Amino acid sequence: MPQKTSESVRDTPLLDLRDQRLIAALQCDGRLSAERAAEVLGENPRTVHRRWRALTGDGTVKVVAVPVRPDSVGALFLRIKVLKGKLDALTAALAARPDIPFIDLSASGDEITAVSLTELGSRDHLVFRQLPATPAVASVSAATVLHVFAEASDWRHDVLTPEERAALTPPPGESEPAGDSPAPDPVDRDILAALQDDARTPAAAIAARTGHPASTVRRRLARLMSDGRLSTHVAVDPKRLGLLIDANLLMQVPPDHLDTVGRTLARHPAVHGAFATTGAANLHAAVWVRDLAALYRLITHDLAGLGISGVETLLVGHAVKRPGH
Repeated sequence: MPQKTSESVRDTPLLDLRDQRLIAALQCDGRLSAERAAEVLGENPRTVHRRWRALTGDGTVKVVAVPVRPDSVGALFLRIKVLKGKLDALTAALAARPDIPFIDLSASGDEITAVSLTELGSRDHLVFRQLPATPAVASVSAATVLHVFAEASDWRHDVLTPEERAALTPPPGESEPAGDSPAPDPVDRDILAALQDDARTPAAAIAARTGHPASTVRRRLARLMSDGRLSTHVAVDPKRLGLLIDANLLMQVPPDHLDTVGRTLARHPAVHGAFATTGAANLHAAVWVRDLAALYRLITHDLAGLGISGVETLLVGHAVKRPGH
C-alpha cells in the first residue's frame, strides 16, 4: 500500500515535550505570563520566555483573539464535490471569503468540506446560487449547525495534568444575564482590533497603537476577559504535536441521545470541534489522533455504547483554512 503521507511526515519535525507543554499552557490562557507558566510547570521563566519567543517568532505558534459572534450569525456545514482539475481554483476562491473560517480538502482529493457563516433564516447565496452555478462543482450539500458543543479554541493538547491545567486556567468571571454585558464601545473595539493578529500583544503596545492610556487598556483587557468578550485561540500544526491524522466524523444519533453524546465528545481529548446539525448525519466531530490505529480505536471503542447508529469517517488530506492560519 503506498504511503502518500510519509514524505510530509518526515518534513514535519515533532516538537519536544517541553515545547508541547508550553503550547498547552497557552491554550489555557493566551495571555499567560512566563513567570506563572514557569511556576506551574517547573520551568525557568527565562526558558519559557525564550521558547515562546522562538515558537511564535517562526510561526510555529500563533495566539489570536477569537471574536464573539453575534446571536444573529449562524453557520452551515458544506460538502462540495469538485470535478478533477478544478480543486485548487475553487479552494482559493472559498479561502478568500471572510465568511468561511474553515476549509478542509478530503484525502481522496475530490471533496471540500467547509463551515460558512450566514445570517440565520436567510437563503444563503453561496449555497443556493454561487456554488451550484460554478462549473467546477459536481454537487453541494449544506447542513445547518443547530448547536455547538465544542469549538477549535476549546481544544486542549493532552500533555498537562488536570492540576496543571486548572492552575493555568483563569477563574471564570462573574456571570451576567443575557443582554447585561456592556456593548463594546470605541475603546473596547480598538483593543480587540489590536489583538486580532496577536492576542499576546502587551498592554503598553496596545496603548501606543491605539492612543488610549495604558492604565485604561489594562483595565479594559481585564474586563473583556472576565465577561467572556475576549477569548484566545492557539493555532499550531497538529503534526508538530505528533497528531498525524486529521479526520471529520459524521454521525447519526437518535434524538434522545444527541445532547449526551455531543457533550461527551466535546470532552474527548481528540475532539477539536463538535456540533449538532440538520440532516441525516446530525452530529459532526473533528478529531486529531496520532495514527490510523488510534482513529480505529476511537471509532470502535470510544464511540461504542453511546447510542450512535452510524458514522461516516472523512480523512482530511489538507487543512486549507483554520483559525489563525
